[in-house]
Amino acid sequence: MGKQQKLLFHVFLCFSFLLLLSGNTRVNGSSHHHHHHHRHRPLFNFRPSKLFVFGDSYADTGNNRNSLASSWKVPYGITFPGKPAGRFSDGRVLTDFIAKSLGIKSPIPYRWRNVGIEHWKNGMNFAYGGTGVFPTLAPDPNMTTQIDFFQDIIHKKIYSGSDLCSSMALVSVAGNDYSTYATTNGSPQGWQPFIIEVVNQLVTNMKRIHGMGVNKVVVTALQPLGCLPRSTFTSSFQQCNGTENELVGFHNLLLQQAVTKLNNETKDSTFAILDLYKAFMAVFKIQGKTPGSSKFGNPLKPCCTGISTEYGCGSVDANGVKKYVVCDDPETAFFWDTAHPTQEGWRAVYSALLQEQ
Repeated sequence: MGKQQKLLFHVFLCFSFLLLLSGNTRVNGSSHHHHHHHRHRPLFNFRPSKLFVFGDSYADTGNNRNSLASSWKVPYGITFPGKPAGRFSDGRVLTDFIAKSLGIKSPIPYRWRNVGIEHWKNGMNFAYGGTGVFPTLAPDPNMTTQIDFFQDIIHKKIYSGSDLCSSMALVSVAGNDYSTYATTNGSPQGWQPFIIEVVNQLVTNMKRIHGMGVNKVVVTALQPLGCLPRSTFTSSFQQCNGTENELVGFHNLLLQQAVTKLNNETKDSTFAILDLYKAFMAVFKIQGKTPGSSKFGNPLKPCCTGISTEYGCGSVDANGVKKYVVCDDPETAFFWDTAHPTQEGWRAVYSALLQEQ
């Protein structure tokens, strides 16, 4: 088979899989899965059988083994699974909600990959909290390295071409490149060129993942960084920081343009954006007004906070005395800590994303 024929054959294979997957019938669907279909409308008209995840703490489900990572400290995980399990929340995070809507289990974190290949069937999560597309202050693998891990796994032939063909990638970028830039005294004039660099690298990463055979690549738009509690605490959690959100707007605009261009080049909507900015803002605005919507008293106020600025959620002093407080009911809070939503917050964001479809 010549190169051209091989390519056509691959395209044809993928196309047949897409046809199979676009219906409600899954190739290996069971009644259990169909039960899911009616309850959770999928975000995409494509029902992958595997999910591969890259990025940071908005998507990480337990890769940070870092003893420094708060995701392994009490009270993280108190809602689900009931103890710290490596998620930066009191419970489930974005990855979990997306997997559930696809009718699959949340993919296994890369660091647990050796527990047995039978656990690989839902895909794999390569995301590490604190990381970005470039190196950040977190000593963990950045996105390029995460994609290298994925490449190694593909070389081991554990996933076939048709597995990859019927899979989706979630790429999460929640702003660690930008907080690193701000902390390492990046100059204000340098913000725009730096944002351009970040988006360009992100696009390179997405193309690379697609080039490995993953059919659908979904990337998050940047959430309103100016509304995170770490930015709003100066206004007693009353007001978002407009300057930060303007920079976020620039990032999201460039990303939108890049994704439109990529889709024009690939001739089908291979690439998609999950607009977290719009979803977060929708949740902040509608709280309480819409019947049945999650009611967050003050959506900008976090549930778990350090007792003073030198402490954070999960902090203890040298004697193990806790230096943080937790709100009475995490279900009434949108934010868990200074940067991450609660499980209930993610649920509200996910339902706002569904309404945009």
